[in-house]
Amino acid sequence: MFSFPLRQVTHRAFRAWQRNTDTFLRLWKTEGWPPFIDPLLYIVSLGFGLGAYVEQINGLSYLEFIAPAFAMTAGMFTASFECTYGAFIRMEYQKTFDAMLATPLSIEDVIAGDILFGATRAVFASFAVLVIISLFGLIDPIMILASLPIAFLSGVMFSALAEIFTAIAPSINSFNYYITMGLTPMFVFSGVFFPIDQYPDFLQNFAWFIPLYHAVNLQRSLAAGDFSLALWIDVIWMIVVAVIATHIALVLMRRRLIK
Repeated sequence: MFSFPLRQVTHRAFRAWQRNTDTFLRLWKTEGWPPFIDPLLYIVSLGFGLGAYVEQINGLSYLEFIAPAFAMTAGMFTASFECTYGAFIRMEYQKTFDAMLATPLSIEDVIAGDILFGATRAVFASFAVLVIISLFGLIDPIMILASLPIAFLSGVMFSALAEIFTAIAPSINSFNYYITMGLTPMFVFSGVFFPIDQYPDFLQNFAWFIPLYHAVNLQRSLAAGDFSLALWIDVIWMIVVAVIATHIALVLMRRRLIK
């Protein structure tokens, strides 16, 4: 009989999330500052460097155009690395998943907690970027709070996608494929650095289905104060991707952990 794995997730998933969060907080001296430095480097090098040679895009300076996108790319990379390398280490080397499964937590609880932790890391990374760009006057500080739910939804989406690959990765070196063939194309084809309407039609259609495109579009619109109803299309698509990816991740991880 078919069983929808998301229905198997209980409140105990919070305990898996809590274990990972407690570990992260113990490492705050080394984990807490990089998310604030990376966006600063991007803003200075691209926004003020390359931006000096680029005309306005859709009424925005190049710095105003790219800065909000970095909040979503930071979340994508953070969630993806946490739920690939981080999850693989917890699963194969540290045997953390096995230890948690010796408690009342189910496999679905463990993996859902892992995905939620990846999303939490993504929110922190996106928040760091938003704070930096707010210091440059590129986003109203009040809009940072409005952006956090989008950052969380994006984090769930990319964490679940990463867990799918983790479930089928034969070794930790296999993540090079996911980075090169998954994250990098999303990074360069999602309208982060220029509008996708510059692409041929077939590439525009391809870009529309990329999850990061919708996250970037939402964040850029919020930074500009645009709350049009059309943005709900982006929200709905991200929710669909997050739900489907989480479902697949739970199924594949169950197979991986009970083999």
